[in-house]
Amino acid sequence: MPTDPALEELEIDLLLEALYQRHGLDYRSHDRALLRRRLQEVVARRELATVSRLQEQVLHAPGAALDVTRALAVPAASLFDRPEWARRQRSALSNSLRPTALPKVWLPEAAGVGEAWTLAILLAEEKLYGRTEVFATLASDELLLEVREATLPAAQLLAAQPGYEASGGAGRLADYFEVSDGRARLLPRLRERITWLQYCLVTDGSFNEFHAILCCRALPDFGPVLRQRVLRLFRDSLALFGVLGLDRVLDGTDAGAADYQPLFEDGAWYKRVH
Repeated sequence: MPTDPALEELEIDLLLEALYQRHGLDYRSHDRALLRRRLQEVVARRELATVSRLQEQVLHAPGAALDVTRALAVPAASLFDRPEWARRQRSALSNSLRPTALPKVWLPEAAGVGEAWTLAILLAEEKLYGRTEVFATLASDELLLEVREATLPAAQLLAAQPGYEASGGAGRLADYFEVSDGRARLLPRLRERITWLQYCLVTDGSFNEFHAILCCRALPDFGPVLRQRVLRLFRDSLALFGVLGLDRVLDGTDAGAADYQPLFEDGAWYKRVH
């Protein structure tokens, strides 16, 4: 029987409200088409007839809410899977953070340890990491627990070597990891500079002043209103002359756009100047 689109929209509304009321996770202002597609994939994978059946499981079945949370969260990144972004990140942070005594960098809704560990390696190679603190935040407590103990398949180190080199890396990526039983984990001296925190971009306010905010993966999931809220939050959280890295170029209607100047001729990298 074909799905009634209006009925499915109502079902999605109720599921998102259930996630918020029961688990404190607010996806109600995220991009609707993206939410619908990801929820339909969960419904199909769990062999359910409707989104309403999924809502029932989210409220009553162990593990169902975490399954949905994983589906709606920013997909986990692999190490150096965006070499051009990483190369620009290396250049932007090297130039902007060096004059700062104790820089703070924020990764909002980090794409797992792949994104955070890529940043840690770049900062270490630019001789900035020993005095830089990285704050990586996630809305979900369950996902936060997972990333704090996460490892990666050791084979990913070899697969990521070309991306690492394309970003400007000149050594062996594997030298930054300890490997055991086929699993790799970032060296302790690098992991200890990353602070993982629970934080919700949808509802929480500014919690620190940062010298760089890097958010290229989470923003595409947000609807227009939420995107502007988050851009205002970044503006309020970024120090003067701090660096902002985004998913796309700001336009004149974006919150705080007049307060930035581009760092490069192309790409969505900015310095706050007002």
